[in-house]
Amino acid sequence: MTRLTAQDFSPEILRLFDHYVHGGLSRRGFLDQAQRALGSAAAATATLAALSPRFAAAQQVKPDDARISTRWLEIDSPQGNGRVRGYLARPAGAKGRLPSVLVVHENRGLNPHIEDITRRLALDGFLAYAPDALFNLGGYPGDEDKARELFGKLDAGKTRADFVAAARALQALPEGNGRVGVVGFCFGGGIANYLATQLPDLAAAVPFYGGQPPVEEVAKIKAPLLIHYAAQDERINAGWPKYEAALKAAGVPFEAHIYAGTQHGFNNDTTPRFDAEAAKLAWQRTVDFFKAKLA
Repeated sequence: MTRLTAQDFSPEILRLFDHYVHGGLSRRGFLDQAQRALGSAAAATATLAALSPRFAAAQQVKPDDARISTRWLEIDSPQGNGRVRGYLARPAGAKGRLPSVLVVHENRGLNPHIEDITRRLALDGFLAYAPDALFNLGGYPGDEDKARELFGKLDAGKTRADFVAAARALQALPEGNGRVGVVGFCFGGGIANYLATQLPDLAAAVPFYGGQPPVEEVAKIKAPLLIHYAAQDERINAGWPKYEAALKAAGVPFEAHIYAGTQHGFNNDTTPRFDAEAAKLAWQRTVDFFKAKLA
């Protein structure tokens, strides 16, 4: 079966889907507006199904892959929600201490796609830890709509503190070499930018289409940044010019890429917004960046 891409959907439908994914529209709201655009309720329902994640089809590394070792790890987060639970992956049989990467999910919690990303990093030689921001609300519920609903109930300050605690815990793990980078997607991209302002010893940060930090915080950044943006992502890209200017003014080392023709979420290979060429390039750049900065 031919895989659908963003080019199979109108810009209006993609815009509606982006609003829906980020909480600007309910499921019912998306379907109502899509019905008006497409002409029928059946077409709207089919379109939403086509745009929704297919986790199993996109999985690259199986949970029981013998090349890696995985476990669940809980840590203390006294400034956050008390405890954080996350998925830890490492190459099986690795000798010596490993460079470490904190993986920050999108606004649906630790879903199967982010678990797969974490395993991919383990295959590339990293100790990778992916916390679930929804842990204190019962964890990722297995349903993307329910996950988004739960996400809206989080205390933003405590959630950010949980990720600070997770980065500190990862830095202290005996399997790691003490050098920690962070990669995040959408919400997680914003957290990657935030952590760069909060952790002076963060070794590297890679935000994918993430919200930018306040410009007055940028001078606190000590970590080198590798920044990925989708070209057709007005909501996020609106903040880039000021962020870029602040990074230059503060002398922060950074590299930024805007991938032509791509949609927000282009690295997520579970949905049609995935762009195979851009994602391959962005991911290779990310792995190379971490290998250079975390050794």
